Amino acid sequence: MERTDCGTLTLVGTPIGNLGDFSPRAVAALESCDFIAAEDTRVTLKLLNHFGIVKPLVSYHEHNKRERGEQVCARLLGGENGVLVSDAGMPAISDPGENLVALCRGYGIPVGVVPGPTAVTTALALAGLPTGRFTFEGFLSVNKKPRREHLDSLRTEQRTMVFYEAPHKLTTTLSDLLAVLGDREIALVRELTKIHEEVVSTTLSAAVEKYTAEAPRGEFVIIVRGAEPVAVQTADPETAVALAREYMAQGVSPSEAAKKAAADTGLRKGEIYKLLINN
Repeated sequence: MERTDCGTLTLVGTPIGNLGDFSPRAVAALESCDFIAAEDTRVTLKLLNHFGIVKPLVSYHEHNKRERGEQVCARLLGGENGVLVSDAGMPAISDPGENLVALCRGYGIPVGVVPGPTAVTTALALAGLPTGRFTFEGFLSVNKKPRREHLDSLRTEQRTMVFYEAPHKLTTTLSDLLAVLGDREIALVRELTKIHEEVVSTTLSAAVEKYTAEAPRGEFVIIVRGAEPVAVQTADPETAVALAREYMAQGVSPSEAAKKAAADTGLRKGEIYKLLINN
């Protein structure tokens, strides 16, 4: 239950490239708060200077979120009103702000929002790929095991998939997507709302070739067409167990192997798992 004896944290979406996208209500929120928690205070200071706003800034980012989150909540519980912003876009979306929101909810601190631009839906609207159902996957892990598991979980995903990626990691990510998902139709969107905004509609294989030959620039949103629906064909139990063993040889657990084999064969996971551990 929300408390009534403390301040409020307001999430304020900031422009993803064009300061003209900052709304009057967002400006008012910054002008009326007691302090601003910012991902990078230098970036936020430029925004404040542009609109002639002077407010105390508190650094809040991935590396100090635990300690600083408690400090921010203490100020809110003391009656101050705070604003949370990221460098660009909506705070708490693929952003450490999600931890601060959860912390505030735990303390009963009211959380409000002034919506603003976000690269996910902005890029998706430009891509020309299906938008009725989509899944936001954010940044892929740089660690091999969770990265592989993440990609493997998307092999049969039928919804349009949206990823973020930095330019120096783009070619590797495109190559990994190609290896796991096959050659899919994609859109690469960069420099959203800026002078050099660009949408490249292509395929994964062509994109790998393009950005191997030329160094990518700017932050990218990668939008990938979902998998085509596949008619499930029921296989015999022996075939399903053999398939599960192949997955286990790749390093997955028996339970996950049975799950994957069930999706491939149409047999029940429990049936495959039982045969797998008893043979």
